[in-house]
Amino acid sequence: MSTWRIVFMGTPQFACPSLDALLAAGDPVVAVVCQPDRPRGRGLGVVAPETKRLAERHGIPVLQPTRLRDPAFQDALRALAPDLGVVAAYGRILPREVLDLPTHGCINVHASLLPRHRGAAPVQWSLLSGDDETGITIMRMNEELDAGDILLQRPLPVRADHTGGALLAELAALGAHTLVEAIDGLKAGRLQPRAQPLAGVTFAPRIEREHCRLDWTRSALELERLVRAMAPTPSAFTTLGGKLLKVHQGRAESDQRSDPPGTVLAAGPDGLIVQTGRGSLRLLEVQLEGRKTLPIAAFLAGVRVPVGSRLGDP
Repeated sequence: MSTWRIVFMGTPQFACPSLDALLAAGDPVVAVVCQPDRPRGRGLGVVAPETKRLAERHGIPVLQPTRLRDPAFQDALRALAPDLGVVAAYGRILPREVLDLPTHGCINVHASLLPRHRGAAPVQWSLLSGDDETGITIMRMNEELDAGDILLQRPLPVRADHTGGALLAELAALGAHTLVEAIDGLKAGRLQPRAQPLAGVTFAPRIEREHCRLDWTRSALELERLVRAMAPTPSAFTTLGGKLLKVHQGRAESDQRSDPPGTVLAAGPDGLIVQTGRGSLRLLEVQLEGRKTLPIAAFLAGVRVPVGSRLGDP
């Protein structure tokens, strides 16, 4: 089977298993394209993307354009004579000039079963939506957001204990395997692209701060999903005495009382129980502003939270 020169476009950790799989499969990865280095963490030190660090360990050239329409970037890409572009969580929509540059076009590793959850945060929105199943789609790319023809899909069950971080890691591994399978199928002519169905399209926009706020008027089940979706980062949050309180683990319970949403119903070693719009949420692991993450028993040993007090109040 012939070899294809591949340009890989991806930025965060999710993309690294796919890059590793390509390197192991034997087709030459002639360059990695990723987002520019950016400030990150408490000290806001400039940090290179995970894919850049992986590429440099393997001696692969790295391109970090600030503009994909920059003629200099496109000339550099053209000089590499790529046969295929592979995209995994790159973070930008590719213009037509870039999509058409590789001989066999560009394919994308997307962390959902398209057309469900098109967009930047399919894993979080899958959990927020209460999906029983998600998966990986390998698709041919076009200029629309995640709307290209489907080449290959592989499902993955969503477990009740999945957090956003755990599900993302499993999908990254599944995506890497499925990507290699899809490239082999393309080379052999076994894969027939099929258009995405018009029915069932949903969108998964980028997670913003307000998506992470615990709105205590919502049901306990919705809030449990929110906590799971945002763990370990960016984290669901509320406030306690005017301070930010991140909630890393919680469990929905069906008991119903007439207390206003956000009211603390109980505070003990088994959990901090908070009234919601329907049912209650038992907080099991939290982090108060400026402090470390603690199991609830250890947290309550150092912070008094009276029964009847309210979370989420200014």
